[in-house]
Amino acid sequence: MAGIGFNTIFFALIGGILPALLWLWFWLREDSKRPEPKLLLLLTFLIGMISVLVVLPIQKLFVGLGISEDILTIIWASIEELVKFGAVWVIALSSRSADEPIDFAMYMIIGALGFAALETALFLIDPIDLGESTVALITGNLRFLGAMLLHAVSSATIGIMLGLSFYRGWFSKKIYLLLGLGGAITLHSTFNFLIISNSGSLLNVFSLLWVVTIIVLLMFEQLRRMS
Repeated sequence: MAGIGFNTIFFALIGGILPALLWLWFWLREDSKRPEPKLLLLLTFLIGMISVLVVLPIQKLFVGLGISEDILTIIWASIEELVKFGAVWVIALSSRSADEPIDFAMYMIIGALGFAALETALFLIDPIDLGESTVALITGNLRFLGAMLLHAVSSATIGIMLGLSFYRGWFSKKIYLLLGLGGAITLHSTFNFLIISNSGSLLNVFSLLWVVTIIVLLMFEQLRRMS
């Protein structure tokens, strides 16, 4: 990032963090009756941002190895979902504050939004640095409607499965976790495939994502009744 000015970095961070905070407000409303500790929420969001710095060098290891673009898409999505889960597990899911089923989905979403915030900021650096405000605005809006929501619902899939297994035994918890990770990776990879291959219009791709979001919200209601 040598040669990039402070103002560019500042506005890119603002462009990434503010939309993520809007989504954060939306999802926190789903757990408004028994809110989580504010400090832990902040730490979870920050660890999500830091996760980007872990993911990028790992993803670069697979570039130039002759791996097909389709397989590479799955590998990259897998790395992101696994790193996000690992980071949130260390900070929040293994803590005493994760004491009811809905908490697992909530913390996973918050970590994912932190991840999406920094990822979006990185996407915005070039157009902002080049003075292409229109490109930056379009990029920010598309990522607000697509990528940020994708990260949230993909990670929510893991959290929901963990929440559904809250009252089950050790073995069942592991099975549910594997199903959640598989679902998150599948959803993330599918969305990326559709975007990269231009299969269908953006409206159709985003509509599919919103259908998944509705399903996630319905599952939230199930977790709320279990909590």
